[in-house]
Amino acid sequence: MKRLIPFSDTKLRIFGPIVLFLIGTVFFRLNWYFELHTIDLLISDAIALTAGYICWESTRFVIRRLQKIYPGYQNTRRRCLWLLVAFPFFVFYAIAVRTSIRIPLGFVRHTPLPQYIYTIGIQIFYNSVYIIINEGFYVLREWQKSHAAKEALKKASLQTQLDSLKSQINPHFLFNSLNALTALITENPAKAETFVDEISSVYRYLLRNNEHELATVREEISFILSYFHLLKTRYGEGIQLHLDGLKGHDDFQLPPLTLQVLVENAVKHNAILPENPLMIDISIENNTLVVQNNVQRKTVRVASNRVGLANIAAKYRILDYGAIEIIDTDNHFTVRLPLITPTL
Repeated sequence: MKRLIPFSDTKLRIFGPIVLFLIGTVFFRLNWYFELHTIDLLISDAIALTAGYICWESTRFVIRRLQKIYPGYQNTRRRCLWLLVAFPFFVFYAIAVRTSIRIPLGFVRHTPLPQYIYTIGIQIFYNSVYIIINEGFYVLREWQKSHAAKEALKKASLQTQLDSLKSQINPHFLFNSLNALTALITENPAKAETFVDEISSVYRYLLRNNEHELATVREEISFILSYFHLLKTRYGEGIQLHLDGLKGHDDFQLPPLTLQVLVENAVKHNAILPENPLMIDISIENNTLVVQNNVQRKTVRVASNRVGLANIAAKYRILDYGAIEIIDTDNHFTVRLPLITPTL
């Protein structure tokens, strides 16, 4: 993940008002240094700096509250709308702060309308800078974090795709698939044609799954049915698939290839026999996808580093949609995954 831009809020709070004071001095009141007495100039500078710090901190407080209520890069527009509504209050609050400091010092006198409008213009400039700096740095950092998270998710998705293709496009898989297809062409041409269609669907989905960060339950189920058709042709009655509770969840989302990884994991680690079939159950309970299979471990234990499960867990972590739960007992292996509510 890329490093975030360096940012020190403490230094910004200390030196920001001073820098703005210097800029304001050069552009708005440089003539005072030639017109006012030294003591008046020092008092005026003290007022300007004090008011600058007060207004900076007040505006920062409001902005931080909005960032807490509407956090993240995705809520930038909402925060900006609130800041636009609050902007006139910031301006007149700044004028009130300066006035309240000047009154005890006897620096307030009747202000002509052009001078008052000029003062408002200066405060519009200052408050615009307060907002741009405090909100701008936050938006920039949140955008960078969002971009980095998307890059990490893309990397994880590509890795999953690569692992899936490696699993499927290998001599053993192709050998079994072609053998099954050869037998079907002779015995049942219609079934052979269906088998070819399912192979096509499987490879098409494998090659295209990285185009999106998420897939719908409908897409994943459609794919897993095609994938299971290939397994069924190979293992016959030795493998069974049951779907339950999926109605009404078609548009819920999850990372693509999740079901394929879990089904493949079950096939890889368990004995598949007609008299003792491998039972794979896919269901949805309380917006949670549950994939479970009975455990009948192979006599020769298969080496595994659980890369597939690790990739699924990484995707959920990057998307910040909760954590997956893995339950491994003597009788069943269960994986529970939070489903992502579809956006309207």
